[in-house]
Amino acid sequence: MELTHLRLERPRDGVALLVLDQPALRNAMSEEMTASWVRAIDALAADAAAGEVRCVVVTGAGSAFTSGGNTAWLAGDGTATVDELRTRMIAFYRAWLSIRRLEVPTIAAINGPAIGAGLCLALACDLRFAARGARLGVPFVRLGLHPGMAGTHLLPQVVGAAAARDLLLTGRLVQDDEALALGLVSRLADADTVLDEALDAAAVVAATAPIASRLTTLALRDGGHPDLERALQWEALAQPITLATQDLQEGIRALDERRPPRFRGR
Repeated sequence: MELTHLRLERPRDGVALLVLDQPALRNAMSEEMTASWVRAIDALAADAAAGEVRCVVVTGAGSAFTSGGNTAWLAGDGTATVDELRTRMIAFYRAWLSIRRLEVPTIAAINGPAIGAGLCLALACDLRFAARGARLGVPFVRLGLHPGMAGTHLLPQVVGAAAARDLLLTGRLVQDDEALALGLVSRLADADTVLDEALDAAAVVAATAPIASRLTTLALRDGGHPDLERALQWEALAQPITLATQDLQEGIRALDERRPPRFRGR
Protein backbone atom coordinates (compact mmCIF):
# COMPACT_ATOMS: atom_id res chain seq x y z
CA MET A 1 0.00 0.00 0.00
CA GLU A 2 1.48 3.33 -1.08
CA LEU A 3 1.06 6.13 1.44
CA THR A 4 2.06 9.79 1.15
CA HIS A 5 2.86 11.90 4.24
CA LEU A 6 1.73 8.94 6.37
CA ARG A 7 3.39 5.80 7.71
CA LEU A 8 1.71 2.59 8.85
CA GLU A 9 3.83 0.45 11.16
CA ARG A 10 3.30 -2.69 13.28
CA PRO A 11 5.54 -2.09 16.32
CA ARG A 12 3.98 -4.62 18.72
CA ASP A 13 1.93 -7.78 18.46
CA GLY A 14 -1.65 -6.77 17.65
CA VAL A 15 -0.76 -3.04 17.60
CA ALA A 16 -0.76 -0.76 14.55
CA LEU A 17 0.90 2.67 14.52
CA LEU A 18 -0.15 5.49 12.20
CA VAL A 19 2.43 8.29 11.91
CA LEU A 20 1.43 11.60 10.35
CA ASP A 21 4.60 12.27 8.41
CA GLN A 22 5.11 15.77 7.06
CA PRO A 23 7.15 17.33 9.86
CA ALA A 24 8.35 20.30 7.80
CA LEU A 25 4.72 21.51 7.73
CA ARG A 26 3.97 20.38 11.30
CA ASN A 27 2.03 17.44 9.86
CA ALA A 28 -0.66 19.64 8.37
CA MET A 29 -3.44 17.54 6.88
CA SER A 30 -2.62 17.75 3.17
CA GLU A 31 -4.81 16.31 0.42
CA GLU A 32 -2.23 13.55 -0.11
CA MET A 33 -2.13 12.73 3.59
CA THR A 34 -5.93 12.70 3.74
CA ALA A 35 -6.22 10.24 0.84
CA SER A 36 -3.51 8.05 2.41
CA TRP A 37 -5.31 8.15 5.76
CA VAL A 38 -8.48 6.74 4.21
CA ARG A 39 -6.53 3.92 2.54
CA ALA A 40 -4.76 3.10 5.78
CA ILE A 41 -7.97 3.07 7.82
CA ASP A 42 -9.63 0.79 5.26
CA ALA A 43 -6.70 -1.63 5.58
CA LEU A 44 -6.75 -1.48 9.38
CA ALA A 45 -10.51 -2.09 9.45
CA ALA A 46 -9.97 -5.30 7.47
CA ASP A 47 -7.10 -6.34 9.74
CA ALA A 48 -9.15 -5.59 12.85
CA ALA A 49 -12.04 -7.68 11.53
CA ALA A 50 -9.58 -10.54 10.97
CA GLY A 51 -8.26 -10.20 14.52
CA GLU A 52 -4.79 -9.12 13.40
CA VAL A 53 -5.06 -5.61 14.87
CA ARG A 54 -6.39 -5.11 18.39
CA CYS A 55 -5.33 -1.51 19.10
CA VAL A 56 -4.27 1.47 16.96
CA VAL A 57 -1.97 4.32 18.00
CA VAL A 58 -1.78 7.65 16.13
CA THR A 59 1.13 10.08 16.45
CA GLY A 60 3.02 12.74 14.52
CA ALA A 61 6.55 12.80 13.11
CA GLY A 62 8.88 15.49 14.41
CA SER A 63 7.86 18.02 17.03
CA ALA A 64 4.11 18.29 16.30
CA PHE A 65 1.13 15.94 16.42
CA THR A 66 -0.62 17.96 13.72
CA SER A 67 -1.35 21.62 13.17
CA GLY A 68 -4.66 20.65 11.57
CA GLY A 69 -5.94 21.52 8.12
CA ASN A 70 -3.55 23.14 5.67
CA THR A 71 -4.42 26.86 5.79
CA ALA A 72 -3.62 27.40 2.10
CA TRP A 73 -6.05 24.62 1.19
CA LEU A 74 -8.66 26.05 3.55
CA ALA A 75 -8.38 29.54 2.11
CA GLY A 76 -8.45 28.39 -1.52
CA ASP A 77 -8.52 31.14 -4.14
CA GLY A 78 -11.69 32.78 -2.87
CA THR A 79 -13.81 31.78 -5.88
CA ALA A 80 -15.53 28.63 -4.53
CA THR A 81 -19.24 28.79 -3.68
CA VAL A 82 -20.61 27.89 -0.26
CA ASP A 83 -22.02 24.65 -1.68
CA GLU A 84 -18.66 23.71 -3.19
CA LEU A 85 -16.90 24.49 0.08
CA ARG A 86 -19.45 22.45 2.04
CA THR A 87 -18.89 19.45 -0.24
CA ARG A 88 -15.12 19.78 0.20
CA MET A 89 -15.22 20.15 3.97
CA ILE A 90 -17.67 17.35 4.76
CA ALA A 91 -15.51 14.96 2.71
CA PHE A 92 -12.45 16.11 4.69
CA TYR A 93 -14.25 15.62 8.02
CA ARG A 94 -15.49 12.16 7.11
CA ALA A 95 -12.11 11.09 5.81
CA TRP A 96 -10.29 11.87 9.06
CA LEU A 97 -13.10 10.76 11.36
CA SER A 98 -13.10 7.38 9.61
CA ILE A 99 -10.89 6.25 12.49
CA ARG A 100 -14.17 5.94 14.38
CA ARG A 101 -15.05 3.04 12.09
CA LEU A 102 -12.39 0.92 13.72
CA GLU A 103 -14.03 -1.35 16.29
CA VAL A 104 -10.82 -1.56 18.32
CA PRO A 105 -9.49 0.92 20.91
CA THR A 106 -7.51 3.84 19.51
CA ILE A 107 -4.89 5.97 21.29
CA ALA A 108 -3.58 9.39 20.25
CA ALA A 109 0.07 9.83 21.29
CA ILE A 110 0.17 13.64 21.19
CA ASN A 111 3.89 14.27 20.85
CA GLY A 112 3.51 18.03 20.25
CA PRO A 113 0.93 20.68 19.34
CA ALA A 114 -2.52 19.40 18.33
CA ILE A 115 -4.40 22.35 16.92
CA GLY A 116 -7.85 22.75 15.32
CA ALA A 117 -8.70 19.70 13.25
CA GLY A 118 -5.58 18.11 14.72
CA LEU A 119 -7.08 18.18 18.19
CA CYS A 120 -10.38 16.92 16.74
CA LEU A 121 -8.49 13.91 15.38
CA ALA A 122 -7.10 13.24 18.86
CA LEU A 123 -10.59 13.68 20.34
CA ALA A 124 -11.89 11.07 17.90
CA CYS A 125 -9.55 8.53 19.53
CA ASP A 126 -10.59 6.61 22.64
CA LEU A 127 -7.55 7.67 24.72
CA ARG A 128 -5.14 10.58 24.54
CA PHE A 129 -1.59 10.56 25.93
CA ALA A 130 0.05 13.99 25.71
CA ALA A 131 3.66 15.11 25.95
CA ARG A 132 4.32 17.75 28.57
CA GLY A 133 4.48 21.11 26.87
CA ALA A 134 2.23 20.07 23.97
CA ARG A 135 -0.27 22.84 23.29
CA LEU A 136 -3.83 21.77 22.56
CA GLY A 137 -6.69 23.90 21.29
CA VAL A 138 -9.40 24.67 18.78
CA PRO A 139 -8.66 28.28 17.76
CA PHE A 140 -11.02 28.25 14.78
CA VAL A 141 -12.72 31.54 15.72
CA ARG A 142 -9.35 33.30 15.87
CA LEU A 143 -8.98 32.57 12.15
CA GLY A 144 -12.53 33.67 11.38
CA LEU A 145 -13.69 30.07 11.03
CA HIS A 146 -16.58 28.14 12.52
CA PRO A 147 -15.27 24.96 14.22
CA GLY A 148 -15.21 21.87 12.02
CA MET A 149 -14.54 18.13 12.02
CA ALA A 150 -17.16 17.49 14.70
CA GLY A 151 -15.37 19.72 17.21
CA THR A 152 -18.67 21.02 18.58
CA HIS A 153 -19.68 17.40 19.28
CA LEU A 154 -16.40 15.75 20.31
CA LEU A 155 -15.05 18.45 22.62
CA PRO A 156 -18.17 18.79 24.85
CA GLN A 157 -18.34 15.00 24.99
CA VAL A 158 -14.80 14.82 26.35
CA VAL A 159 -14.50 17.88 28.62
CA GLY A 160 -18.13 18.83 29.29
CA ALA A 161 -20.25 21.69 27.99
CA ALA A 162 -18.83 24.51 30.12
CA ALA A 163 -15.16 23.82 29.38
CA ALA A 164 -15.94 23.23 25.69
CA ARG A 165 -17.64 26.64 25.45
CA ASP A 166 -14.57 28.25 27.00
CA LEU A 167 -12.14 26.57 24.60
CA LEU A 168 -14.26 26.97 21.46
CA LEU A 169 -15.35 30.59 22.04
CA THR A 170 -11.99 31.94 23.19
CA GLY A 171 -9.80 29.74 21.01
CA ARG A 172 -7.24 29.60 23.81
CA LEU A 173 -4.68 26.81 24.05
CA VAL A 174 -4.10 24.57 27.08
CA GLN A 175 -1.42 22.10 28.08
CA ASP A 176 -0.04 19.88 30.84
CA ASP A 177 -1.94 19.89 34.17
CA GLU A 178 -4.83 21.98 32.86
CA ALA A 179 -5.38 19.62 29.94
CA LEU A 180 -5.27 16.67 32.35
CA ALA A 181 -7.65 18.35 34.83
CA LEU A 182 -10.13 19.11 32.03
CA GLY A 183 -10.07 15.47 30.94
CA LEU A 184 -8.81 16.58 27.54
CA VAL A 185 -5.98 14.05 27.87
CA SER A 186 -5.85 10.73 29.69
CA ARG A 187 -2.17 10.81 30.71
CA LEU A 188 0.87 13.07 30.58
CA ALA A 189 4.38 11.92 29.69
CA ASP A 190 7.72 13.39 28.72
CA ALA A 191 8.06 14.23 25.04
CA ASP A 192 10.68 11.54 24.48
CA THR A 193 8.61 8.80 26.13
CA VAL A 194 5.00 9.62 25.22
CA LEU A 195 4.95 7.32 22.18
CA ASP A 196 6.54 4.45 24.08
CA GLU A 197 4.00 4.86 26.88
CA ALA A 198 1.15 4.87 24.38
CA LEU A 199 2.55 1.76 22.68
CA ASP A 200 2.94 0.03 26.05
CA ALA A 201 -0.70 0.80 26.86
CA ALA A 202 -1.73 -0.40 23.39
CA ALA A 203 0.11 -3.67 24.00
CA VAL A 204 -1.82 -4.10 27.27
CA VAL A 205 -5.09 -3.45 25.42
CA ALA A 206 -4.10 -5.83 22.63
CA ALA A 207 -3.48 -8.58 25.19
CA THR A 208 -7.06 -8.43 26.51
CA ALA A 209 -9.90 -10.54 25.14
CA PRO A 210 -10.70 -9.11 21.67
CA ILE A 211 -14.47 -9.63 21.76
CA ALA A 212 -14.83 -8.09 25.21
CA SER A 213 -12.51 -5.21 24.24
CA ARG A 214 -14.42 -4.49 21.03
CA LEU A 215 -17.84 -4.52 22.70
CA THR A 216 -16.59 -2.32 25.57
CA THR A 217 -15.08 0.14 23.07
CA LEU A 218 -18.37 0.37 21.20
CA ALA A 219 -20.32 0.80 24.45
CA LEU A 220 -18.17 3.79 25.43
CA ARG A 221 -18.02 5.54 22.05
CA ASP A 222 -19.95 8.82 21.67
CA GLY A 223 -20.18 9.34 25.40
CA GLY A 224 -21.60 5.97 26.30
CA HIS A 225 -25.26 5.15 26.76
CA PRO A 226 -27.74 8.03 27.15
CA ASP A 227 -29.43 6.58 30.23
CA LEU A 228 -29.26 3.76 32.77
CA GLU A 229 -31.90 1.57 31.14
CA ARG A 230 -30.19 1.56 27.75
CA ALA A 231 -26.89 0.75 29.43
CA LEU A 232 -28.52 -2.22 31.14
CA GLN A 233 -30.11 -3.41 27.90
CA TRP A 234 -26.76 -3.25 26.07
CA GLU A 235 -24.88 -4.99 28.87
CA ALA A 236 -27.57 -7.67 29.22
CA LEU A 237 -26.78 -8.62 25.61
CA ALA A 238 -23.06 -7.86 25.39
CA GLN A 239 -22.04 -9.61 28.60
CA PRO A 240 -23.75 -12.92 27.67
CA ILE A 241 -21.96 -12.76 24.31
CA THR A 242 -18.65 -12.76 26.18
CA LEU A 243 -19.88 -15.37 28.67
CA ALA A 244 -20.32 -17.75 25.74
CA THR A 245 -16.75 -17.34 24.45
CA GLN A 246 -13.77 -19.65 24.78
CA ASP A 247 -11.80 -16.58 25.85
CA LEU A 248 -13.83 -16.33 29.06
CA GLN A 249 -12.97 -19.93 29.92
CA GLU A 250 -9.31 -19.20 29.15
CA GLY A 251 -9.41 -16.09 31.34
CA ILE A 252 -10.80 -18.06 34.29
CA ARG A 253 -8.27 -20.87 33.80
CA ALA A 254 -5.42 -18.37 33.63
CA LEU A 255 -6.64 -16.70 36.83
CA ASP A 256 -6.80 -20.05 38.64
CA GLU A 257 -3.38 -21.07 37.30
CA ARG A 258 -1.86 -17.64 38.05
CA ARG A 259 -0.54 -17.10 34.50
CA PRO A 260 -1.21 -14.56 31.73
CA PRO A 261 -4.22 -15.53 29.61
CA ARG A 262 -3.84 -16.36 25.90
CA PHE A 263 -6.91 -14.89 24.25
CA ARG A 264 -7.78 -15.88 20.68
CA GLY A 265 -10.91 -13.86 19.94
CA ARG A 266 -13.22 -16.87 20.08
